[in-house]
Amino acid sequence: MDPLHVELDPDDPRPPFQQVANVLRAAIATRKLEPGDRLPSYAELAERFKVAPMTVQKVISLLRDEGLVVTRQGKGTFVRQRTERAVGLRPHVEQAFESSDVEIDFAGFSSETLLGVVQEPLDKLRTGRLGAKSVKVRILLPDLSLAIGLPSLVEGGGADSAEVRQRMQRITQRSTQTITDSIEELAALKLIESGSAEVRVFRTSPLFKLYIINRSEAFFGFYPVVRHSVAIAGEAVEIFDPMGKDATLFHWAVSDDPEAVSNQYIAQAQAWFDSVWESVAKGYTP
Repeated sequence: MDPLHVELDPDDPRPPFQQVANVLRAAIATRKLEPGDRLPSYAELAERFKVAPMTVQKVISLLRDEGLVVTRQGKGTFVRQRTERAVGLRPHVEQAFESSDVEIDFAGFSSETLLGVVQEPLDKLRTGRLGAKSVKVRILLPDLSLAIGLPSLVEGGGADSAEVRQRMQRITQRSTQTITDSIEELAALKLIESGSAEVRVFRTSPLFKLYIINRSEAFFGFYPVVRHSVAIAGEAVEIFDPMGKDATLFHWAVSDDPEAVSNQYIAQAQAWFDSVWESVAKGYTP
Protein backbone atom coordinates (compact mmCIF):
# COMPACT_ATOMS: atom_id res chain seq x y z
CA MET A 1 0.00 0.00 0.00
CA ASP A 2 1.21 3.49 -0.87
CA PRO A 3 2.19 5.18 2.44
CA LEU A 4 1.31 8.55 0.92
CA HIS A 5 -2.15 7.54 -0.32
CA VAL A 6 -3.91 9.88 2.10
CA GLU A 7 -6.56 12.46 1.24
CA LEU A 8 -6.42 15.78 3.03
CA ASP A 9 -9.38 16.60 5.27
CA PRO A 10 -11.21 19.66 3.89
CA ASP A 11 -12.64 20.33 7.37
CA ASP A 12 -9.20 20.37 9.02
CA PRO A 13 -8.51 23.97 10.14
CA ARG A 14 -4.77 23.55 9.59
CA PRO A 15 -3.35 24.88 6.29
CA PRO A 16 -2.65 22.27 3.57
CA PHE A 17 1.14 22.46 3.93
CA GLN A 18 0.88 21.43 7.60
CA GLN A 19 -1.41 18.51 6.75
CA VAL A 20 0.93 17.27 4.01
CA ALA A 21 3.94 17.70 6.30
CA ASN A 22 2.20 15.65 8.99
CA VAL A 23 1.49 12.82 6.52
CA LEU A 24 5.13 12.69 5.40
CA ARG A 25 6.42 13.08 8.95
CA ALA A 26 4.26 10.17 10.13
CA ALA A 27 5.36 7.98 7.22
CA ILE A 28 9.00 8.62 8.12
CA ALA A 29 8.45 8.12 11.88
CA THR A 30 6.70 4.78 11.33
CA ARG A 31 9.34 3.75 8.75
CA LYS A 32 6.78 3.39 5.98
CA LEU A 33 9.34 5.57 4.28
CA GLU A 34 12.75 4.11 5.11
CA PRO A 35 16.02 6.05 5.46
CA GLY A 36 17.40 6.50 1.96
CA ASP A 37 14.00 6.23 0.22
CA ARG A 38 13.43 8.78 -2.53
CA LEU A 39 10.30 10.89 -2.20
CA PRO A 40 8.08 11.48 -5.23
CA SER A 41 8.86 14.63 -7.21
CA TYR A 42 7.32 17.97 -6.29
CA ALA A 43 4.87 17.61 -9.19
CA GLU A 44 3.92 14.08 -8.15
CA LEU A 45 3.35 15.11 -4.54
CA ALA A 46 1.29 18.11 -5.65
CA GLU A 47 -0.88 15.83 -7.79
CA ARG A 48 -1.18 13.20 -5.08
CA PHE A 49 -2.30 15.62 -2.37
CA LYS A 50 -4.21 17.96 -4.72
CA VAL A 51 -2.19 20.99 -3.62
CA ALA A 52 -0.14 23.64 -5.41
CA PRO A 53 3.55 22.97 -6.21
CA MET A 54 4.49 25.93 -3.99
CA THR A 55 2.77 24.15 -1.09
CA VAL A 56 4.94 21.05 -1.67
CA GLN A 57 8.04 23.23 -1.83
CA LYS A 58 7.12 24.71 1.57
CA VAL A 59 6.54 21.21 3.00
CA ILE A 60 9.92 19.90 1.83
CA SER A 61 11.67 22.99 3.17
CA LEU A 62 10.03 22.44 6.57
CA LEU A 63 10.98 18.73 6.72
CA ARG A 64 14.51 19.56 5.60
CA ASP A 65 14.86 22.10 8.42
CA GLU A 66 13.66 19.39 10.83
CA GLY A 67 16.41 17.08 9.56
CA LEU A 68 14.00 14.48 8.21
CA VAL A 69 14.83 14.75 4.51
CA VAL A 70 17.74 15.87 2.37
CA THR A 71 17.63 17.19 -1.20
CA ARG A 72 20.49 16.20 -3.47
CA GLN A 73 21.17 18.31 -6.51
CA GLY A 74 19.74 16.74 -9.65
CA LYS A 75 18.69 13.57 -7.82
CA GLY A 76 15.66 14.45 -5.74
CA THR A 77 14.61 14.43 -2.08
CA PHE A 78 15.44 11.49 0.19
CA VAL A 79 14.56 10.39 3.71
CA ARG A 80 17.60 11.26 5.72
CA GLN A 81 19.67 8.77 7.67
CA ARG A 82 20.03 10.93 10.73
CA THR A 83 22.66 8.76 12.40
CA GLU A 84 24.79 6.11 10.78
CA ARG A 85 27.57 3.92 12.00
CA ALA A 86 30.82 3.81 10.10
CA VAL A 87 29.65 0.87 7.96
CA GLY A 88 26.92 3.18 6.56
CA LEU A 89 29.64 5.38 5.12
CA ARG A 90 30.76 2.82 2.55
CA PRO A 91 27.97 3.15 -0.02
CA HIS A 92 28.39 6.93 -0.01
CA VAL A 93 32.13 6.62 -0.65
CA GLU A 94 31.60 4.09 -3.41
CA GLN A 95 29.00 6.34 -5.01
CA ALA A 96 31.57 9.16 -4.93
CA PHE A 97 33.97 6.96 -6.91
CA GLU A 98 31.37 6.77 -9.67
CA SER A 99 32.02 10.49 -10.29
CA SER A 100 34.74 11.59 -12.66
CA ASP A 101 36.69 13.37 -9.92
CA VAL A 102 36.90 12.14 -6.34
CA GLU A 103 37.98 14.28 -3.39
CA ILE A 104 38.03 12.98 0.18
CA ASP A 105 39.21 14.99 3.17
CA PHE A 106 39.60 13.07 6.42
CA ALA A 107 40.43 14.32 9.90
CA GLY A 108 40.73 11.75 12.66
CA PHE A 109 43.02 9.51 14.65
CA SER A 110 44.79 6.79 12.67
CA SER A 111 42.92 6.55 9.30
CA GLU A 112 42.19 2.85 9.90
CA THR A 113 38.49 3.35 9.19
CA LEU A 114 39.30 5.52 6.18
CA LEU A 115 41.32 2.65 4.74
CA GLY A 116 38.40 0.33 5.42
CA VAL A 117 35.96 2.41 3.36
CA VAL A 118 38.24 3.33 0.42
CA GLN A 119 39.97 -0.01 -0.09
CA GLU A 120 37.09 -1.64 -1.98
CA PRO A 121 36.44 1.34 -4.32
CA LEU A 122 40.18 1.53 -5.06
CA ASP A 123 40.20 -2.19 -5.87
CA LYS A 124 37.21 -1.66 -8.18
CA LEU A 125 39.05 1.14 -9.94
CA ARG A 126 41.97 -1.23 -10.47
CA THR A 127 39.70 -3.81 -12.12
CA GLY A 128 37.73 -1.27 -14.14
CA ARG A 129 34.45 -1.66 -12.25
CA LEU A 130 34.38 2.03 -11.27
CA GLY A 131 35.19 4.90 -13.58
CA ALA A 132 36.71 7.77 -11.59
CA LYS A 133 39.42 9.60 -13.52
CA SER A 134 41.07 11.44 -10.65
CA VAL A 135 41.37 10.72 -6.92
CA LYS A 136 42.61 13.21 -4.34
CA VAL A 137 42.75 12.30 -0.65
CA ARG A 138 43.93 14.56 2.19
CA ILE A 139 44.45 13.05 5.64
CA LEU A 140 44.77 15.20 8.77
CA LEU A 141 46.00 13.42 11.92
CA PRO A 142 47.36 14.19 15.39
CA ASP A 143 51.14 14.51 15.68
CA LEU A 144 52.01 11.40 17.69
CA SER A 145 55.66 12.39 18.00
CA LEU A 146 54.59 14.92 20.65
CA ALA A 147 53.04 14.53 24.12
CA ILE A 148 49.29 14.10 23.76
CA GLY A 149 46.15 13.88 25.91
CA LEU A 150 44.83 10.71 24.22
CA PRO A 151 45.64 7.86 24.04
CA SER A 152 47.11 7.85 27.52
CA LEU A 153 47.92 5.62 30.48
CA VAL A 154 45.23 4.75 32.98
CA GLU A 155 47.96 4.73 35.59
CA GLY A 156 48.72 8.28 36.58
CA GLY A 157 45.25 9.50 35.66
CA GLY A 158 45.79 9.78 31.92
CA ALA A 159 49.53 10.41 31.76
CA ASP A 160 51.16 10.68 28.35
CA SER A 161 53.21 7.68 27.23
CA ALA A 162 55.76 7.69 24.41
CA GLU A 163 55.39 3.90 24.12
CA VAL A 164 51.61 4.13 23.67
CA ARG A 165 52.05 6.85 21.04
CA GLN A 166 54.64 4.75 19.22
CA ARG A 167 52.18 1.87 19.09
CA MET A 168 49.59 4.14 17.48
CA GLN A 169 52.20 5.53 15.10
CA ARG A 170 52.79 2.02 13.76
CA ILE A 171 49.06 1.50 13.21
CA THR A 172 48.76 4.92 11.55
CA GLN A 173 51.74 4.24 9.30
CA ARG A 174 50.24 0.97 8.04
CA SER A 175 46.93 2.61 7.16
CA THR A 176 48.28 5.74 5.54
CA GLN A 177 50.97 3.85 3.64
CA THR A 178 48.40 1.47 2.15
CA ILE A 179 46.16 4.35 1.05
CA THR A 180 48.96 6.40 -0.51
CA ASP A 181 50.55 3.38 -2.21
CA SER A 182 47.22 2.26 -3.69
CA ILE A 183 46.38 5.67 -5.16
CA GLU A 184 49.90 6.28 -6.47
CA GLU A 185 49.89 2.84 -8.09
CA LEU A 186 46.61 3.55 -9.87
CA ALA A 187 48.08 6.75 -11.27
CA ALA A 188 51.38 5.09 -12.25
CA LEU A 189 49.53 2.35 -14.12
CA LYS A 190 47.40 4.99 -15.92
CA LEU A 191 44.24 3.46 -14.48
CA ILE A 192 43.31 6.98 -13.43
CA GLU A 193 44.45 10.23 -15.01
CA SER A 194 45.72 11.67 -11.73
CA GLY A 195 45.93 10.53 -8.13
CA SER A 196 47.35 11.93 -4.92
CA ALA A 197 47.19 11.15 -1.22
CA GLU A 198 48.78 13.55 1.25
CA VAL A 199 49.07 13.23 5.02
CA ARG A 200 49.64 16.11 7.42
CA VAL A 201 49.78 16.14 11.22
CA PHE A 202 49.21 18.80 13.84
CA ARG A 203 49.35 19.06 17.60
CA THR A 204 46.00 17.92 18.92
CA SER A 205 44.27 15.09 20.75
CA PRO A 206 41.88 12.98 18.65
CA LEU A 207 38.37 13.87 19.82
CA PHE A 208 36.33 13.44 16.61
CA LYS A 209 36.46 12.14 13.06
CA LEU A 210 35.34 14.02 9.98
CA TYR A 211 34.92 12.87 6.39
CA ILE A 212 34.16 15.38 3.62
CA ILE A 213 33.32 13.68 0.32
CA ASN A 214 33.48 15.64 -2.94
CA ARG A 215 32.77 18.80 -0.96
CA SER A 216 29.10 17.81 -0.99
CA GLU A 217 28.71 15.31 1.86
CA ALA A 218 30.10 15.24 5.39
CA PHE A 219 30.16 12.59 8.09
CA PHE A 220 31.04 13.63 11.64
CA GLY A 221 31.32 11.64 14.86
CA PHE A 222 32.86 11.92 18.31
CA TYR A 223 35.40 9.33 19.49
CA PRO A 224 34.18 7.63 22.68
CA VAL A 225 37.06 7.10 25.10
CA VAL A 226 37.34 3.53 26.36
CA ARG A 227 39.56 1.84 28.89
CA HIS A 228 41.22 -1.33 27.69
CA SER A 229 44.44 -3.31 27.74
CA VAL A 230 47.08 -3.27 24.98
CA ALA A 231 50.45 -4.97 24.64
CA ILE A 232 53.44 -2.67 25.14
CA ALA A 233 56.89 -4.31 25.01
CA GLY A 234 55.24 -7.69 25.62
CA GLU A 235 53.29 -6.57 28.69
CA ALA A 236 49.61 -5.73 29.13
CA VAL A 237 49.12 -2.02 29.80
CA GLU A 238 45.82 -0.30 30.63
CA ILE A 239 45.18 2.77 28.49
CA PHE A 240 42.46 5.32 27.74
CA ASP A 241 41.88 5.05 24.01
CA PRO A 242 39.62 6.96 21.56
CA MET A 243 37.85 4.20 19.62
CA GLY A 244 36.96 5.10 16.04
CA LYS A 245 35.01 1.93 15.30
CA ASP A 246 32.55 2.86 18.06
CA ALA A 247 31.91 6.38 16.74
CA THR A 248 28.39 7.15 15.53
CA LEU A 249 28.54 9.29 12.39
CA PHE A 250 26.09 12.07 11.59
CA HIS A 251 25.47 12.61 7.88
CA TRP A 252 25.08 15.93 6.07
CA ALA A 253 24.54 16.44 2.33
CA VAL A 254 24.41 19.53 0.13
CA SER A 255 20.88 20.43 -0.96
CA ASP A 256 19.35 22.76 -3.53
CA ASP A 257 18.33 25.18 -0.77
CA PRO A 258 21.23 27.61 -0.18
CA GLU A 259 19.86 28.39 3.29
CA ALA A 260 19.72 24.75 4.42
CA VAL A 261 21.59 23.94 7.64
CA SER A 262 23.33 21.04 5.88
CA ASN A 263 24.86 23.41 3.32
CA GLN A 264 26.12 25.69 6.06
CA TYR A 265 27.51 22.74 8.04
CA ILE A 266 29.48 21.36 5.07
CA ALA A 267 30.82 24.81 4.19
CA GLN A 268 32.03 25.37 7.75
CA ALA A 269 33.49 21.85 8.05
CA GLN A 270 35.41 22.39 4.81
CA ALA A 271 36.60 25.82 5.98
CA TRP A 272 37.83 24.32 9.28
CA PHE A 273 39.69 21.51 7.48
CA ASP A 274 41.30 23.87 4.96
CA SER A 275 42.35 26.35 7.66
CA VAL A 276 44.11 23.71 9.76
CA TRP A 277 45.65 22.10 6.67
CA GLU A 278 47.14 25.39 5.49
CA SER A 279 48.24 26.76 8.88
CA VAL A 280 49.44 24.55 11.73
CA ALA A 281 49.53 21.16 9.94
CA LYS A 282 52.89 19.90 8.72
CA GLY A 283 53.90 17.20 6.30
CA TYR A 284 54.06 13.57 7.32
CA THR A 285 55.61 10.74 5.36
CA PRO A 286 54.08 7.30 6.03
